[in-house]
Amino acid sequence: MTYYGAKELAESFRTVRKNTIQIAEDIPEDKYGFKSADDVRTVEKLLTHLVLTARSQYQIHKEKRSTQMMTEEAKSRTKAEIIGLLRTEGETWANFLAGLSEDFLGQTIKMPQGGSPPERTRFDMIMSVKEHEMHHRGQLMLIERIIGIVPHLTRQMQQRMTQAQQTQQR
Repeated sequence: MTYYGAKELAESFRTVRKNTIQIAEDIPEDKYGFKSADDVRTVEKLLTHLVLTARSQYQIHKEKRSTQMMTEEAKSRTKAEIIGLLRTEGETWANFLAGLSEDFLGQTIKMPQGGSPPERTRFDMIMSVKEHEMHHRGQLMLIERIIGIVPHLTRQMQQRMTQAQQTQQR
């Protein structure tokens, strides 16, 4: 029995993407050029990278081709364009995930020469899209702190704690 299949992958990714979109909305557009260090991506490029990661995996698993991520990532985009892409590309990916079979998820794929590990299951490759986004979302949340924004998940937790304290005081 599989406990984590296609539907769970899709819903889990949707939750992660929803939180990424909230961060993208919370960061003012004039901060999209912010870099926390010289050798890292700007907010704009980091969010674009997340769009393209899901898109490239969709192309690999669905269309059997790859994209030129570096070229696409280099294109300049507005905040509205990026948020739109996060929504549409995220939903395309989640819908694709929801329809996958256990047999498809269990298939083994040979990695390009020098890949480590040399083979991975589709499930592992697909799960890595969400893990990759969560990694970068952590970076975005730190950037929010640096530019003076309390991340939305922290605000939500603070609201719950305040409500719990108020309930106890009654």
